[in-house]
Amino acid sequence: MACGALVRELRAVTNTWDTNLLDVHYLPAPLHNHPDQIVPALKDSIDERLTGDHERILLGYADCGTGGHLDAAIAEWRAAGLDVDRLPGSHCYEFFTGTAEFAELHAAELGTFFLTDYLARHFDQIIWRAFKLDRHPELIEMMFGHYRRVVFLAQTNDEAQQAELTERAQVAADQLGLDFEVRATGLTPFSDALVSIADPTPVALHKVER
Repeated sequence: MACGALVRELRAVTNTWDTNLLDVHYLPAPLHNHPDQIVPALKDSIDERLTGDHERILLGYADCGTGGHLDAAIAEWRAAGLDVDRLPGSHCYEFFTGTAEFAELHAAELGTFFLTDYLARHFDQIIWRAFKLDRHPELIEMMFGHYRRVVFLAQTNDEAQQAELTERAQVAADQLGLDFEVRATGLTPFSDALVSIADPTPVALHKVER
């Protein structure tokens, strides 16, 4: 069960896995803006889709703003006999960079607004228009006044795609009036995070770059 914002990345990482052993379902990416709805949506999805023929349940989420409620739900599922685990970290940004680099970025500047490939690609829809910043620019200072920079975490190693997404991320930073920085993460940290919660025995897992 994964966030819809991870479709491209999950497909890139799992393209060498035995798909006969893997059943992936995605929840809507806009839940990114409504973390209080993530756990109820996961519960509904698990109740609807799981029929007892799944050995493990891997959640393509970090805490993602649930304030510990996702971990509490995982504890309940485990108590009920389900083998459930989630990706490590507080946010998806952490498993894209790796914990150590994420901590360094925060230590260097607490006022950092992160963009992933997905968020750079859909910034206008998910951030700019969703929060009505296009119609009410006075909200920019209210919502982003404590931020100092945008850090774009680039997952793709495709030069043309990265150039396009970097340009989009730069435009987003300019719209918000923030400094801009690019960190090329590739997919190795994400692959490592996924492998850390998956059982590598039945399938061949490989680190990947995209």
